[in-house]
Amino acid sequence: MANRGPAVIEARGLAKRYGATEAVAGIDISVARGATAALLGGNGAGKTTTLAMLLGLVVPSAGSIRVLGEDMLRHRYRVLHRMNFSSPYTDLPHRLTVRQNLIVYGRLYGTKDLARRIDRLAADLQLGHVIDREVGKLSSGLRTRVAIAKSLINEPELLLLDEPTASLDPDTADWVRTYLEQYRASHGATILFASHNMGEVERLASDVMMMRQGRIVDRGTPAELLARYGRASLEDVFLEIARERPDEAAQ
Repeated sequence: MANRGPAVIEARGLAKRYGATEAVAGIDISVARGATAALLGGNGAGKTTTLAMLLGLVVPSAGSIRVLGEDMLRHRYRVLHRMNFSSPYTDLPHRLTVRQNLIVYGRLYGTKDLARRIDRLAADLQLGHVIDREVGKLSSGLRTRVAIAKSLINEPELLLLDEPTASLDPDTADWVRTYLEQYRASHGATILFASHNMGEVERLASDVMMMRQGRIVDRGTPAELLARYGRASLEDVFLEIARERPDEAAQ
C-alpha cells in the first residue's frame, strides 16, 4: 500500500474499556495525508468508539493519538478547527433551521465569509429549497445531507464520517460520494469513514481496515483484500471476516 505523505492520524495501542467490556482492544491506526481510509466491521466491532476517540470525544483507556501532528490527549484544541465530523446518528438541533444550524457551527469553527460558505454548501448539496426550514421537519435523507454540510462548513483538512450516505437513496448517495471525492482531491483533505456499504468502500477507500471485536484483524487496499481472500466482492470478504469465530482467528 503506497504511502502518499506523512500520517495525518497516528494512533498506537488505542484501547477503550467500559467496565469489563473491551470496546477497542489496543489497535494501531495510521492514515496518510490525502488518503481515504475506511473502518469496516459488524455492529459492536468498535468503529464508532474509535472515531470518537480520534475526535477527542471519548478518552481512551490506553494508547496515544496524534492528529495533524498534535497529541489529541493533551492539545486537541490546537487542531479541532482543522477537522470535522458527520454522523446520521448525531442529531443537529431540530428547532433551528438548516441555515441557523450552519451559522452556529460556522461561528464555532471561526469560518470566514460564512454567508458565502453556507450558500455554496446549500447549492452543492442541493439544500437551497430547505435552507430556512427547521431541521426536525426534514426527511432522514435531507438531515443526512445537512450533517454533511455541517461537517464541511470549516473546509476541514481531516474529515471523519460515520455512515456518510445512510438514509440516502441510491442516486443521491452516488452524487454525495462524488462530491466527497472531489472535495478530498481539491482540498488535499484526508478522510476516514466507517460504513456498512461495501460498494461505497470499494469506490472511495484506498485503505481498508477490517475490525472485529475491537481489533483490526486485516488491512489493505480493496484489491489486495479481494486477492487475499479469493473473493469477487468486498462484501464477501466482509462476511468471511465478520463470521470468523474467535478460536479460528487465533489459529
